Amino acid sequence: MRRLSPSFRLPALPALAGAVVLAASLAGCASKPPADDPDAVAEYNESNDPAEPTNRVFYAVNNGLDTVILRPLAVGYKYVVPFVVRSHIHNVLTNLSMPASLFNDMLQAHPRRAGTSFMRILVNSTVGVAGVFDVATEWGWPAHDSDGGMTLALWGLPEGPFLFLPVLGPTSPRDATGFGADVASDPITWFGQGVLVSSLGYTRYGMSAVDTRTNVLDDLDKIKAQALDPYATIRSLYRQHRQSQIDEARSDDPATVPAWFVQPRRP
Repeated sequence: MRRLSPSFRLPALPALAGAVVLAASLAGCASKPPADDPDAVAEYNESNDPAEPTNRVFYAVNNGLDTVILRPLAVGYKYVVPFVVRSHIHNVLTNLSMPASLFNDMLQAHPRRAGTSFMRILVNSTVGVAGVFDVATEWGWPAHDSDGGMTLALWGLPEGPFLFLPVLGPTSPRDATGFGADVASDPITWFGQGVLVSSLGYTRYGMSAVDTRTNVLDDLDKIKAQALDPYATIRSLYRQHRQSQIDEARSDDPATVPAWFVQPRRP
């Protein structure tokens, strides 16, 4: 989803993400309300969006690109491609992301989740025909969320202020850094060179963008149509979703019996 030009190599993306984060952080900031207006100060602190003017500009840019390019592609993709085929494509894309998930599970010191990720890679890449079929879920190894941003959160790194970046969309300094780490740990980053490898990389990230946009087509349309302030709504939903992912990972107990083993009977 986040490639730039035929000669642009994926390992450079972390530096790009860092540069954009820095630029956004140094750009126009929202003025903090005066101390004699406690309600405004509380709202300002709760939003944790000091770069809101710049973020809204980037949101407008992304929204324009989405309206002109990405949403029409998603609508056409959903209309033309049968659901079963879209499901298989989604399975392949998910399987390609599993090595990074496995790496983060290990960094988070979650052997149970790491074992599940490993089995998903093994089963879906073989029996599932390179990930076309999600056999692992049927056999008891369900998918779970795990990425670099979650790893940094579990390590205690603060989230930082809200950011809305070009192409990357809603994020935070912590999640943007984690995204760069995920790109660096992705096997496709280091797997060979040449036109074929680059083409496969572009195809993968392009299909990931369309697949992701298709999955949120109705929800995002509803937000844009009904929300008084779509930007603020997306900011709130993004934070809630990220926090739920982090809480789920944090609550994982490595000492518990994995869900895919026979559970002991309760007395």
